[in-house]
Amino acid sequence: MNMIKKMIRNSKGATAIEYGLIAALIAVAGIAAFSAVGTGVQGTFTNASNKL
Repeated sequence: MNMIKKMIRNSKGATAIEYGLIAALIAVAGIAAFSAVGTGVQGTFTNASNKL
């Protein structure tokens, strides 16, 4: 419990946690974007394959 209290009082610890959260949010947004793009590309290749 004392360790948690020290981290809360320590601004460096709070900054590290904030950067970690920002990195996690960017990763989630990237995964969602790549998933959407991948679905669109798959549809394009499927259409091209069917026309061939």
